[in-house]
Amino acid sequence: MRARGIMTSSVKHGPRYGNWVSARLVCTLALGAVGLALLTAVTRWLVVPTAVALLALAYFAWARYELSVSGGDVQTKIRGLVLQHLDWDGTGSVLDIGCGSGALVVAAAKRYPEARLTGVDSWGSAWEYSRAVCASNAAIEGVADRVTFRQASASALPFPNGTFDAAISNLTFHEVHDTKDKAQLLKEALRVVRKGGSFAFQDLFLWKRVYGDVPALLESIRSWGVERVEFTDTSGLPFIRRALRLPFMVGTIGILHGRK
Repeated sequence: MRARGIMTSSVKHGPRYGNWVSARLVCTLALGAVGLALLTAVTRWLVVPTAVALLALAYFAWARYELSVSGGDVQTKIRGLVLQHLDWDGTGSVLDIGCGSGALVVAAAKRYPEARLTGVDSWGSAWEYSRAVCASNAAIEGVADRVTFRQASASALPFPNGTFDAAISNLTFHEVHDTKDKAQLLKEALRVVRKGGSFAFQDLFLWKRVYGDVPALLESIRSWGVERVEFTDTSGLPFIRRALRLPFMVGTIGILHGRK
């Protein structure tokens, strides 16, 4: 009965793909800024922290708007870059690693009408996503009969070697906390792709603290026997405003793509 209520509400309001800057974050910053502002009346040394809190609130509220469909729709445009770089004819099966709200895997299902698709995610409490939200979105978009969702970590995908004809991922690997060496996550993702299969992974690959140098990362991937791997810097595209190009936002994004 509860699931039916979720479905009815979602159909009425359309798919819920969420926002990378959550409403919870903005509300938390707002409450903190208001609290500090009130305290400045009795403790003047809080003026500077209050100003910083207000600036953070303004920035993230603006970023949330820019990412949203009603704003700059930057989130949808960035996500779409993954499929644009996937060299695949849509025949067979594809895995979306870190599917979140199901937005990318649903978009892939609509782009490849003959494909079978699987989305995996750990759906931790830090995000406003869940398996139920994914299933609801897939149903609303009319692709539920070809898309399945499973709970799993990107560090240990529950599939045999070479299960899929293609694999995709968008801004996931840097969020996986149980594996320090992010290259191992890429290796695990490629493990489940068949030889000759395609892949396109977008993440913060230009953030050296997380991934090191891109050329060295590419060499590591080639050493695993991958037939072709290329890197495309997507952080400077015109639709991404300069203020969004911070390392912790989308200023270091790029796509690793090719054939295994």
